Amino acid sequence: MPPKQPDQTSLSDLPHPLAAHFPVAEAMAALLHPHAEVVIHDIAMDRIVRIWNAFSKRKPGSPSYLGHDPNLLAEKDTYGPYEKANPDGSRVKSVSAVLRDAKGRRAGFLCINLDVSKFDAAISLLTAFTASLTTRPEPLFHHDWRERINLAIRDFLTEDGKALSALDRRDRIALLARLDSQGLFQTRNAVPFVAQVLDVSRATVYGLLTEARRAAPSSTSKSKRAKP
Repeated sequence: MPPKQPDQTSLSDLPHPLAAHFPVAEAMAALLHPHAEVVIHDIAMDRIVRIWNAFSKRKPGSPSYLGHDPNLLAEKDTYGPYEKANPDGSRVKSVSAVLRDAKGRRAGFLCINLDVSKFDAAISLLTAFTASLTTRPEPLFHHDWRERINLAIRDFLTEDGKALSALDRRDRIALLARLDSQGLFQTRNAVPFVAQVLDVSRATVYGLLTEARRAAPSSTSKSKRAKP
């Protein structure tokens, strides 16, 4: 569906000083339709010159409420993203940029108002599906060594802020040291399982585990040899 076209009633019969910016604003409105309202404000007239995807119900000629101040926000040319709100209280994420006329004078503002309410709703929906609503019943997993390894790996990755595929050799040694300190290699077939998770050979896991134990003898001296 194409973006809503602006009201073509002009504020003047003469070309507006900001007319050169209209095609760019219209292109952005088309790209972000229907989630972004794109507005061009005339600073001197304190009026909206053009508006696309007008979910705020404003139209060309509506007041801008900028105060007729040509030096408004003169410190820089772009502002945001900053937060606004729709009348129903839903969030709007906005950016504003100074527009200049043919002589380089500050003449207006381009404002892009992104309605993020649908994104917020999607995040809430996904969070509701993925959140753990109750405490995990530990007795069900007391003997499930695979689940214990999975949880230990998840905790390690969360603390380190990395994905499993991004772990380098040093990270893998630290991960195996963590698993070893929790006695997770005392279970038969733990090494093959970890090798499968890391997508490496069993020999590689044994080699990394040997390095982990060599680097921390005090914490591993009491550990038994990993079972094949």
